[in-house]
Amino acid sequence: MLNRIVLIGRLVRDPELRYTPNGIAVASFTLAVDRPFTNKEGERETDFINIVVWRKQAENCASYLSKGRLAGVDGRLQLRTYEQDGQRKYFTEVVADSVQFLDRGSREDRSGDSASQDYGKDVDVNEDDIPF
Repeated sequence: MLNRIVLIGRLVRDPELRYTPNGIAVASFTLAVDRPFTNKEGERETDFINIVVWRKQAENCASYLSKGRLAGVDGRLQLRTYEQDGQRKYFTEVVADSVQFLDRGSREDRSGDSASQDYGKDVDVNEDDIPF
């Protein structure tokens, strides 16, 4: 059996980071993915796919991804059901095993200063903070 999903798209909104009662990070976001064909009006349609990512990768997504950024997701499809007002509801999402940041976006850091990309300069980096 195989359940594997690979997607490339742009974030519809900033990732939402939460923590479980046990302190495990979980982030969710929606990825807009264009279909590879056009409709009968000649327009390309887009699917909006819910993504869930866990632990350190969730924290990295919340820190480094934002609305409009291009990302690649490798994961598995998960279907959940729940009861609401006596009706069974179905919810489909992709649980990400890996999220790749595919463009160089800048993002305001937590203090409000603009984060700059200093390419070619020596920078101290903790290997645990690298998202890949």
